[in-house]
Amino acid sequence: MRTAIKTIEARQILDSRGRPTIEVDVMLSDGSHGRAAVPSGASTGSHEAHELRDGDPLRYWGLGVLKAATHVNTEIAKGVAGFDALDQRGLDDRLRELDGTEQLKRLGANGILGVSIAACRAAASARTLSLAAYIAELAGNPQLQMPLPMVNILSGGLHAGRGMDVQDFLAIPARASSIEEAIHTISLVRSAAAQVCQARGLPTLLADEGGLSPGCRSGIDALQLMCQSIEAAGLKPGEDVLIAIDVAATSLKDADGNYRLAREGKTLSSSEMIAMMRTWVDGYPVVSIEDGLDEEDWKGWAELTEQLGARIQLVGDDLFTTNQTRLHKGIGDKAANGVLVKVNQNGTLSGTLDVIALAKASSYSTVISARSGETEDAFIADLAVGTAAGQIKIGSLRTSSTVCKYNQLLRIEAASGAPYAGARALRISK
Repeated sequence: MRTAIKTIEARQILDSRGRPTIEVDVMLSDGSHGRAAVPSGASTGSHEAHELRDGDPLRYWGLGVLKAATHVNTEIAKGVAGFDALDQRGLDDRLRELDGTEQLKRLGANGILGVSIAACRAAASARTLSLAAYIAELAGNPQLQMPLPMVNILSGGLHAGRGMDVQDFLAIPARASSIEEAIHTISLVRSAAAQVCQARGLPTLLADEGGLSPGCRSGIDALQLMCQSIEAAGLKPGEDVLIAIDVAATSLKDADGNYRLAREGKTLSSSEMIAMMRTWVDGYPVVSIEDGLDEEDWKGWAELTEQLGARIQLVGDDLFTTNQTRLHKGIGDKAANGVLVKVNQNGTLSGTLDVIALAKASSYSTVISARSGETEDAFIADLAVGTAAGQIKIGSLRTSSTVCKYNQLLRIEAASGAPYAGARALRISK
């Protein structure tokens, strides 16, 4: 069988933060090859698939992934040798069976995901299909679609040393008619933001995902800075450019179940957090809020969705962790109306595709997302296009680990002529 897995090789490489991660090569019997480098998060949900680290304090502060690489090169390689790479679901089921734990804690989700994605690339090569087109086949999607990007401009939280309580403020190009035009629009806003910060004497240091870290004292201050930056780019807030916010509220939760905003000197209840977010939406062109409440605050999420879900997109990241069971619960509880999709939260490509399919069937928006510890692997660009997810969240237009994904989107658009989702992907009434 020409598409049988012949060899698998894993190694330790470095991610965008200079920390170890895993890279996997898969070779098929016909010589087709696939490679995947696995990202790593900073703001992580407790229900994510398990990232296996070595724990040796003398090597990379305990963050090495040699154990995960060894598992791939030995037990996993032996366990899937001869498996047909065209059977993506069968392969992913086999990988989960080999591990034997729900969160892939024994062999490590980082190594397992590397094999899953590398095998997908090798299969696409064997079929002489583009990666996006092959993913579309796997997802049962009849047409490719270019995604609407939401792009980090200002960062705080765990992405920027707690310079701001809220993790990210992002720009969405509302009037662009192509990915090329969208990227150009965001480039104007990102450059203008740096100039505005510099003129105001604010820090212009880069955060993990390439956004600026100006250390705004409050969400309102950051929103005002966002609007000023959009205007400085010669664009109109609320018309040319919209705003998205990633609160990352799980990282703000204290031992008493409240939310501690250290920079603002406030401690808020769940209902007070909702009131604060409502103020943002009422006063500024905010159309999407991610992780506005803690990952286990299901009651609060239902209330937040009841109050704002008809007006804006409410995205669950830590809430859902790209996990089908948790998304089922959210749908039943009417919590959120969108899901952030991160392949390394799930651990396999098939599992990720299942989450996207469930979200779409339930009229939840889908946002394919990078992590704060990224690599030069542009897989998520092809994933977003192939699944017609509608939206993508990569990071800012800085550093090769994020820019390579924007460049891949440009290549796909030029080669395929796929239509652009545009702002209608948000499905909002504001």
